[in-house]
Amino acid sequence: AWAFGPGLGRAPTLHPSIQGTLMARLGTTGGGNALRTNSGASIISAATYISLHTADPTTTGANEATGGSPAYARVAVTWGTPTFSAGTETVLNSNTITFNVPAGTYAYFGLWDALAGNYLMGGTCTSQTFSGQGQYQIAIGALSITATA
Repeated sequence: AWAFGPGLGRAPTLHPSIQGTLMARLGTTGGGNALRTNSGASIISAATYISLHTADPTTTGANEATGGSPAYARVAVTWGTPTFSAGTETVLNSNTITFNVPAGTYAYFGLWDALAGNYLMGGTCTSQTFSGQGQYQIAIGALSITATA
């Protein structure tokens, strides 16, 4: 089973340990992938791109950032080897994720199965406001996916 944090229910989740609490919501494609397995490996093999959003991406990946110079674009995300402990499987991002963003406030992320592919899931991340062009960065190991048995 997937969990929204310890003891909070059964559904796929991500825990961006950037700051704050994740509120993830699955997209149509993500829900299908999550229901096929209890292993985080299925999500990490599918979730190959990450996006930033100015408002809740809902279940479709809406409100994604646009524009800027250099232009905003989704960024490839790679995952380390899952670890297992007391019925919980966790996997962390293994690359630094850097987005070029135009002025605005970014407080949500999304995961996708390809650069121009299907939205899988998303949620909240540390809110950052830029008064002009800037870079939003997620450090190695700051984004994790956790599955519980």
